[in-house]
Amino acid sequence: MSGAGIALAIALAGLPEAAGAHHLGTYTPRDNEISANFKQLKFSMEARKFDVALRLFEDGAVRREMREQAARLPAGLEAATRAGLSASDAQEVERALMVFLAALARNLTLEAQQQVGAPGVGPEARMAAGRLFLEAVWRYYNLIDYAASRRAPKISVAVRLAFDDAEGLAKGPASPVAAAPASGTKAAVTPVPVDPVKLREPLQRIAQALGELIEVSSPRTRRES
Repeated sequence: MSGAGIALAIALAGLPEAAGAHHLGTYTPRDNEISANFKQLKFSMEARKFDVALRLFEDGAVRREMREQAARLPAGLEAATRAGLSASDAQEVERALMVFLAALARNLTLEAQQQVGAPGVGPEARMAAGRLFLEAVWRYYNLIDYAASRRAPKISVAVRLAFDDAEGLAKGPASPVAAAPASGTKAAVTPVPVDPVKLREPLQRIAQALGELIEVSSPRTRRES
């Protein structure tokens, strides 16, 4: 499957039944295998059961995805996660997993930019794709927002603001337009659909902020700071 196909499959997998009827900033999407495995790792580390966390990592969806998506992820994430778990270093594991999920979210965001501007596809279908991708991106970013807010608060705020703007556009119609009324009747109001291409700008901001988060959290950057 192509990179676009993988991204779209991730975006479509495990979406809630009533997508869109919420505010992304307070909504927790339903888990897929990756987010469920991430939570297992997190809870095991919080309980100081690093041996359990290491087994969950070795056999889990997070490691499988790290390997399957290796060409599109920062180098060394699998080794860094394993080393952190072996050393009972929760901070190092948190960093590696944060970079991993930020990279998955960024890749989905980049794919979303292409989907909302896809030639030969109707605007309603492109907007629907945009909403699906926003759901998928939020599934991953929501898991690391707390870690990001502690390590890079300005970037965390930038991601949330861009999400708010993207969600506002993705919700649907903007300003109404009054149609010419028949004699003796009120003007009919017809919603004006939002051009899905307008989603590109906040999606670009999300991708840029996630890229900055990955950069400042890389081992090289941390050694130089």
